[in-house]
Amino acid sequence: MDDDEEHKDGGAAAPSVIDRYYTRWYRADMKGKPCEDHCILQHSNRICVITLAETHPLLEKGRTISNIDYQISNGCSRLNNKVSGKSKRGGQFLTEFAPLCRITCTDETQFTIYSCIRGRLLEVNENILERPALLQEKPSTDGYIAVILPKFEESKSITENLLSRDDFEKLVAGRDAAQAMGVTQQS
Repeated sequence: MDDDEEHKDGGAAAPSVIDRYYTRWYRADMKGKPCEDHCILQHSNRICVITLAETHPLLEKGRTISNIDYQISNGCSRLNNKVSGKSKRGGQFLTEFAPLCRITCTDETQFTIYSCIRGRLLEVNENILERPALLQEKPSTDGYIAVILPKFEESKSITENLLSRDDFEKLVAGRDAAQAMGVTQQS
């Protein structure tokens, strides 16, 4: 084997921590809003990290976030979530359509990010309050929205209403093809 072959084989990038330890699931067109896609990173220990899918409008070039608000209603702030102990008592219980936060952009566009799964809220990412750009720069790592722990008995069934990565990629390819057809027909 010569040096070139060795570099080709050894040059492959190692999988990221996310790709190695988490399974990506998707919720497309959340609450009927086109392209408002969410990504759920599910660890083998049941913990799920809620992030923006790479197709979410918040990640479009030129969009700037002006405000992130975990205050869902007058009586409910996700920032007041306090969990304790091994069984994570005290965490707010969320349904799959429970809002986690509202994000406002400088152009006044608003997006609501939902939990997508049922479970107990373990934490919200307070770092994005101070540095909202993390959401756009590193959506599946430092810019995550929240961490949720599904009930043990539901941990296998939470993915029933979600799309696998392959199914999501097919859906996005279909959207792109439909959009390309619409542009062609308008010309």
